[in-house]
Amino acid sequence: MPTARESLLEAAGAALAARPWPAVRMIDVAAAAGVSRQTLYNEFAGKTGLGHALVRRDAAWYLDGVDRALFSPGPSGDRTSAERLAAVVEWTVRAGRERALVRALLTGCWNGNLPVPAGRGVRPGLPALGPAELIRAVRERAHAAFGAQEGAQRCELAVRLALSYLVAPAEPPGAGRAGLLGLLSGTSPRAGAR
Repeated sequence: MPTARESLLEAAGAALAARPWPAVRMIDVAAAAGVSRQTLYNEFAGKTGLGHALVRRDAAWYLDGVDRALFSPGPSGDRTSAERLAAVVEWTVRAGRERALVRALLTGCWNGNLPVPAGRGVRPGLPALGPAELIRAVRERAHAAFGAQEGAQRCELAVRLALSYLVAPAEPPGAGRAGLLGLLSGTSPRAGAR
């Protein structure tokens, strides 16, 4: 059974998916979560705190997906580093398209329809979350997965390239998976051509 905090975050996330953040009302979030408005204020101290918690939750959700892409075995067992990098790219694009907060965290493109993240002049002392912090976290995870700095650098590059799909939408990278795998492994015919 989810805690009141988890229920409130789920309700706030659903409300944010349906309307801009300024139109999200605390009383509606509390009612959707099945708790009192006072419980909401006890958990988050207000709308700003709830917004910061939503941003942190979506950052953690994205990084959990990166972990799955890097560390989970494929359907037939172990995966190559190129397959794991391709999975990170595909996850990054999918997560950014699914959740506006993840897209904003990855691209740094915030607007008035989203809660303001911590570190943006709202509440001193809270760590900032943004593209640099998330990419650094991805790089650290890739270093742990590949055990080499080169693998971490390739993963960072792959994520930065995936961000271009969020900034300038095109066909998802999964549609050209064979080409993506070749590019990430360095075996693509075009990878060595100049």
